[in-house]
Amino acid sequence: MKEIKDIIAAQHQAQLAGKRTALATVVQVEGSSYRRPGARMLVTEDGLLTGAISGGCLEGDALRKAMLAINEQRNKIVTYDTTDEDDARFGVQLGCNGIVHILFEPIDPADPMNPVALLTLLQAQRQHMVLCTLFALDQRGEQPGTQFLFGGDEKLSASTTWFQQHAPSELIAEVQLAWTDQKTRFRDITVGSISLKAFIEVIPPAIALYVFGAGNDAMPLVAMADILGWEVHVADGRRSHVTAERFPKSTSLILQKSETALTGIRFDKRTAAVLMTHNYNYDLEVLSQITKTNCPYIGLLGPKKKMQRMLDELAAAGKAISDVEFENVYSPVGLDLGAETAEEIALSVTAEIKAVLSGKLAGSLRHKEEPIHS
Repeated sequence: MKEIKDIIAAQHQAQLAGKRTALATVVQVEGSSYRRPGARMLVTEDGLLTGAISGGCLEGDALRKAMLAINEQRNKIVTYDTTDEDDARFGVQLGCNGIVHILFEPIDPADPMNPVALLTLLQAQRQHMVLCTLFALDQRGEQPGTQFLFGGDEKLSASTTWFQQHAPSELIAEVQLAWTDQKTRFRDITVGSISLKAFIEVIPPAIALYVFGAGNDAMPLVAMADILGWEVHVADGRRSHVTAERFPKSTSLILQKSETALTGIRFDKRTAAVLMTHNYNYDLEVLSQITKTNCPYIGLLGPKKKMQRMLDELAAAGKAISDVEFENVYSPVGLDLGAETAEEIALSVTAEIKAVLSGKLAGSLRHKEEPIHS
């Protein structure tokens, strides 16, 4: 989502400057590749790149292909074969051992359903969405491109005229199924006499992080979460601390007493919360409330004895946290990285949040026997 947000912003700036653009999207990968299907890069006619489709090895040639798509105003598919490590075709030995198919789409700002416009609609929703992109591996074939955005009902759906006129019912059914089971898939479809591949991509919303505590040690955590493209909300009861000057990168600032700190907050499976006010009673009250929600990650700063004291006090007050509710509590918060400074702790916390919400164990990749990406 961070890449999508950056692309939307870059397209807006290019449009204001009167610059033409093209969107490059990795639509299919065979074997290994630095970026997976769904990686995107916006290219302006003066060579500005936003996003990435590889680790840097393909961007130079992709820039030239994007310029061609802009000048011809026609979608193009380009295949990069990186399986030959001795192939110096791109000026470097890629060593990725994969075949990467990239779709280039010139952006027409006047078209309300252009690819970046669909990404803009997607980014505005606080839920997972499905984006359908159609392409043909035959470079001479028709390349319909980014065609359909689906969010579960008509109000959250948008499609191009081409899709409305030509999309077979079975493709629409596959998109709806992808939204239901939240699994990205590829399908072969036929439109008339044209054989196409459908990249049916499930895109989740950005992670939303609620930081309860506006002390100095919260600043690097908020800054790091912003770099990752997360929505970051800072809550505290101290007016002097919850300020835009202290947290310029925060999505919102919440000035609330502990009793009402959760007012108006909607938690979902892409939400995390970290309690770090350094005010025991404030953290205790928020903990008693937030464990009753469906927030999948609740981090508490401090030692285990602090957590145990809180559990004992809540139980004595008739507000006991059940074993099931406690499964979402991470205390002490963060991965064991040997963190000491506020910045290192922020790294530890964001890494743990990412791992938990991704369903990973956060082990070293050197011990992983199967491919990095499924």
